[in-house]
Amino acid sequence: MRASMFFSFRRLLIALLLFALIALIGLALRPTPLRVDLGQVTTGPLRVTVNAEGKTRLRQRFVISAPVSGRVARLTLREGDTVTPDMVVAHIDPLPSDAAVREAQGRLAEWKAQRDGVATLRPKQEALTQGRARVAAAQAAQRKAEARVEQARATLEQARREYQRALKLETSGTISREARETAQMHETIRSREYDAAVLEVQGTTSDVEAARAALAVLEAQQRDPDYLLDVYSARISSVEAELARLRDEKARTAIRAPSHGRVLRVLQENERMVTAGTPLLEVGDVTALEILVDVLSTDAVRIQPGASVLLERWGGGHPLQARVRLIEPAAFTKISALGIEEQRVNVIADFLTPPEMLGDGYRVEARILVWESAQVLSVPASALFRCREAWCVFVAVDGKARRQLIEIGQRNDVAVEVRQ
Repeated sequence: MRASMFFSFRRLLIALLLFALIALIGLALRPTPLRVDLGQVTTGPLRVTVNAEGKTRLRQRFVISAPVSGRVARLTLREGDTVTPDMVVAHIDPLPSDAAVREAQGRLAEWKAQRDGVATLRPKQEALTQGRARVAAAQAAQRKAEARVEQARATLEQARREYQRALKLETSGTISREARETAQMHETIRSREYDAAVLEVQGTTSDVEAARAALAVLEAQQRDPDYLLDVYSARISSVEAELARLRDEKARTAIRAPSHGRVLRVLQENERMVTAGTPLLEVGDVTALEILVDVLSTDAVRIQPGASVLLERWGGGHPLQARVRLIEPAAFTKISALGIEEQRVNVIADFLTPPEMLGDGYRVEARILVWESAQVLSVPASALFRCREAWCVFVAVDGKARRQLIEIGQRNDVAVEVRQ
């Protein structure tokens, strides 16, 4: 009896242990509910910004270079020194310029002497005057000879008529033979005189032609050196232009600051020979700063000129205000920290609050406003997840989370606009 009771108790104990083990296994295998943070759906202002790193830069930066070649003196200015407009910031030894000026002056004097020497190649003015006088004298002699020819012709014709008349009178016996022979002799003499007058005209014509030829030679000799005058005049003009340039360069050996500002960098501190165009120092107005922010091209299309910019983490205790002035029209390729090529666009903004402690090239974090509204129904951005092609959130109902489809609008890093 006692043994039977012992075995019954033993079986009961084993059954209880098995039941407890099964219960423990069931509890261990039962899924544990996840603890979640609940966020509130709120109505209030929402701002959407494009966030990116940027840096300050000068609006105008001047690189002062050597205008001429020469030896530049040691610069006394240092980074941070203040410069004013027309302040002499560097000197270049003008000795090479002086030598070049003297050389150009010597060449100019040489070419002017060569041009003046052209006059010695021309015939003297007296020779031209004498040549013209000889032509005039020959023409006068020609006209005089032609007048004698006319006179001799008239006399010859008269003598011929008298001779013919004498022949008729001799035939009729009115005059003697001696009278007829006298008339014949007069006709012969007048003929010889006419022939002599004609020969004289021919001679004076030859004299006129010879005088004209001699005058033409003199006039040609007068014009021949004209091309030399053009050559020397061109060379003189070239040297005068070079001389003017050298004098201008000599005047620019004292290098002056173009505007008010401070020295940013001294590029050539020690005395040395430099060529024209060598940068010497860099200056700029550190009070005229702007912000350069490069953003993704997909974000740049949402930014408009005049948009507000909030500058944070610049080193001061409070954010600075700025406004977008320009979105550059051309993008550029930049390699990200992950090695991915990105198309980025520079956005230029102007300070609205004075950046008293900032300088050129200082880092800032910019938040560029692209959209804002005063009353927006929004949910936390961390509550959002994808449901295929839609967006969903979990809604707490009676202590349980239920999935809910929603339609979203604008969003930032913290909140998302709920449209439906």
